[in-house]
Amino acid sequence: MAIERTHGGSSSTLEGYEGKIASKVQEAKERLEQFEAKAKKKGAVATIAAIGGLHLAKRHIDRKLQDLKTTHTANQARAKADIDTEVAAFIAAVAELVKKGHAENEAKK
Repeated sequence: MAIERTHGGSSSTLEGYEGKIASKVQEAKERLEQFEAKAKKKGAVATIAAIGGLHLAKRHIDRKLQDLKTTHTANQARAKADIDTEVAAFIAAVAELVKKGHAENEAKK
């Protein structure tokens, strides 16, 4: 009986973690999609290519979150740390790209 509760607690903790990460990634993805729409209107090829790389990074994060479900409990802390690092890098890259795009727009004015 104690094993079942431990497993259930671990499962709910894992689900909470996945939800938190998914929320952060979704917010950044939405910003990226808005910026991508603007870049496509302007025909900014280099920016669109950079956005494509960020979409690839997001899919990689999604795959790691999926893999986390089957990761052995002993390795989950390391896997979560790895995911946290990738999510932080993804969010920072999206913010930097959007910032750079806004700076280019201001310079053109």
